[in-house]
Amino acid sequence: MQLKYADQNADKPAVKKVKIVRKRVKKEDEKTEADENRGFVVERPSARYSDVGGIQTILQEVRELIEYPLTHPEVYAHLGVEPPRGVLLHGPPGTGKSMLAHAIAGECGATFLKISAPEVVSGMSGESEQKLRELFDEAISRAPSIIFIDEIDAITPKRETSARGMEKRIVAQLLTSTDSLSLENTGGKPVILIGATNRPDALDSALRRAGRFDREICLGIPDEEAREKILRVLARKMTLEGDFDFPALARRTPGYVGADLVSLTKEAAVGAVNRIFTNINAVKALTAEVDATSVSADTETSDAGTSDDAMEVDATQKTVDDAEEASSAADDLRAQVKPFTEAQLAPLSITMADFEAAIPKVQPSSKREGFATIPDVTWDDIGALNEVRDELSLAVLQPIAHPERFAALGLSMPAGVLLYGPPGCGKTLLAKAIAHESGANFISIKGPELLDKYVGESERSVRQVFQRARASSPHHRPCDAASWSSGQVAVCASAQASERHQILKTISSKCALAPSVQLEAIAADPRCEGFSGADLSALVREAGITALRETDFSKLEAGISALGIEHHHFISAFDRVFPSVSRADQRMFDRMKKNLRKSRSAMTRSASSTTVASSENAQGEDNSKNDASEKSDVDMIEGKQ
Repeated sequence: MQLKYADQNADKPAVKKVKIVRKRVKKEDEKTEADENRGFVVERPSARYSDVGGIQTILQEVRELIEYPLTHPEVYAHLGVEPPRGVLLHGPPGTGKSMLAHAIAGECGATFLKISAPEVVSGMSGESEQKLRELFDEAISRAPSIIFIDEIDAITPKRETSARGMEKRIVAQLLTSTDSLSLENTGGKPVILIGATNRPDALDSALRRAGRFDREICLGIPDEEAREKILRVLARKMTLEGDFDFPALARRTPGYVGADLVSLTKEAAVGAVNRIFTNINAVKALTAEVDATSVSADTETSDAGTSDDAMEVDATQKTVDDAEEASSAADDLRAQVKPFTEAQLAPLSITMADFEAAIPKVQPSSKREGFATIPDVTWDDIGALNEVRDELSLAVLQPIAHPERFAALGLSMPAGVLLYGPPGCGKTLLAKAIAHESGANFISIKGPELLDKYVGESERSVRQVFQRARASSPHHRPCDAASWSSGQVAVCASAQASERHQILKTISSKCALAPSVQLEAIAADPRCEGFSGADLSALVREAGITALRETDFSKLEAGISALGIEHHHFISAFDRVFPSVSRADQRMFDRMKKNLRKSRSAMTRSASSTTVASSENAQGEDNSKNDASEKSDVDMIEGKQ
């Protein structure tokens, strides 16, 4: 009995021990699976290229850099070249960088590994680098795959200005991991790195070289055409009125990015719901009975009662009754628990008026920088200055309101307008008024605001002004006068009549010239003497402006295709365009050119110290004479002025 009892005790622990071992193996398997999938891999995104509006200009570039290498890596292997390893998406916030990355992954069908830059940073030393290594190792094991790092600038600052060693180690690890994405290391299966940032200049320069981020794709502020396409994509799931005007809405939203347009649609939807719940007719339509006969009878009775009451009460009392009726109907609508049927919801839609009311409630991203948008100054606030107003209207209003007319004549948009005059004469007021009339955004910058004592900061301020202006186009911005350099003017001013003829032919090649125009006669005209290339371009443009000014578009039966620049328009333009370099200036530049050539030839001829000394003396005498002649030319110019 004792032996049997011992055998029973021996069998029981054996069974328990087997169960414990099985549980332990199961836990280890679960832990291994969790380690293999570290949370980087996400399901195939549902977004497609058709869900991202306004990317037609960069779609071909995206396909060349990402889609083709992922779908057909054998082509690159056959050609013996490495496919692109990385692409940097940059642009202002809300332009659709992350959405484009998801659309790329959705179209290609490759494994999509996503991580944001703050998720990489860890409190323990070495864990951040370890997480990056795990991310790239998993991408290689699941190739072909896409690695998407959002806000990559947070972990890749410039190492020369970084104060913390952890940031330098993370940058170095990312560089090393990116270099390991060659086809040789990935088994012939491509792995593409996509980074997204709105501060590309903040990235370390080593990361932006070829072989890492091979190409940088800019997703800028969408223009009018791109905004219209984005609005059409957003409106696919919305119930809009039948005659919705997308082009008009796109014109009303300058400076809006994709995220702003999404917010605009939400605001319009909220306004539509509020309108439906407060509108008497809409409320009655929703709360109507199913019986059409009773509904018709009730409506006729209500109309008759309203008609009788209108003859007995005044307009104020009628308004109060309507408000009370609307409030009562709205209360009944809110008290209704049952959902509305499709027949009741069918006549409801979001109208253009809802979007018009939502525009003031949405502040676009490009206008959140503290500068003014469209001013409230009109022409009525300005007295006199009629001639200046006409010039500004033709230089600013016409290109914005009727760009097709300039395109028909082959004229480019004006680069800018310079307003000059004594303080208080209304220059700023004129600029605000023309911005209001054109509907363009207005950026007011004073010169001292751009100056900074630190090297490079003033230039950066100027760049930011122009970047913000481009983002908020149409706009008014400062003019860059750097292109009017003296060297360019001197060379162009020395053109002879035959050369001026060739320049005129080149400039006017895209313009709609009438058969009566004789460019050779214009180039040989004495008034054209001394004209530089910029002056000739201004002459052609002024002739086109004169043609626009003299054309009566109300009597133009053939449309804008009949527009043309006549010969007499060029003759009239001579009264408004003058050579920018005087003859004295031209002689001075020619003399300087000869002096430079003499100095260079004298230096090359010198073979001994005696020859050098003699040439220097001769050169000194020539320079003294030239200085005297240049001084006399300058005095003559100042006297002429």
